[in-house]
Amino acid sequence: MLSSSLARRERAALCDLALELGPEVPTLCDGWDVKDLVTHLLVRERSLFGAPGIVLPPLAPLTDRSMARLARQDFETLVRRLRGRGFTPLALPVIDELVNTLEYVVHHEDIRRAQPSWQPRELSPRDEDTVWSAIRLAGKGLVRSAGVPLTIRRVDTDQTAVLLGGEEPVVLAGHPVEITMFLYGRAQHRDLDLTGPADAVRRLRDANLGI
Repeated sequence: MLSSSLARRERAALCDLALELGPEVPTLCDGWDVKDLVTHLLVRERSLFGAPGIVLPPLAPLTDRSMARLARQDFETLVRRLRGRGFTPLALPVIDELVNTLEYVVHHEDIRRAQPSWQPRELSPRDEDTVWSAIRLAGKGLVRSAGVPLTIRRVDTDQTAVLLGGEEPVVLAGHPVEITMFLYGRAQHRDLDLTGPADAVRRLRDANLGI
């Protein structure tokens, strides 16, 4: 059932939490409050000229201008627009699942985990499977620049995936969402275990992971 996809449920939950906490509450994204994060997500999905600068630094000024224009709108309007998804290629079910699952899981957690009393969530086994499948693919790009051979291991099923091959890999073990937050460069995670050569573990911890 399309309405039950994890990407769509995480979008809805992010919007609910954004309205509950308000626009000025901080997030894990450096320098961004909740309104900034909502604006970023709208630019990513709706702005033909602003979106490329999110991943291409030379085009970042276009992204900044797009965000500044959107930010003039009131917060509730922005959240309502984000909840509605709009008519974009990213709203197509197959593409939505492919490119939005981790985006909304991570950014939902960016809001949750910036709050002092945050606790890890329990996801259903099916949702854990969805996150695991997504991070097995996306993780390869997230860790490439670190240059550290890395295998991830899912502790609830003992499944493993090689993100970067090589001798004496570091093994990162945990639940899929916690692994995902680490690989996206977030420091707020729980119950992760890193094993392997001490120097490689240190380099991975110090690496600038994520996008």
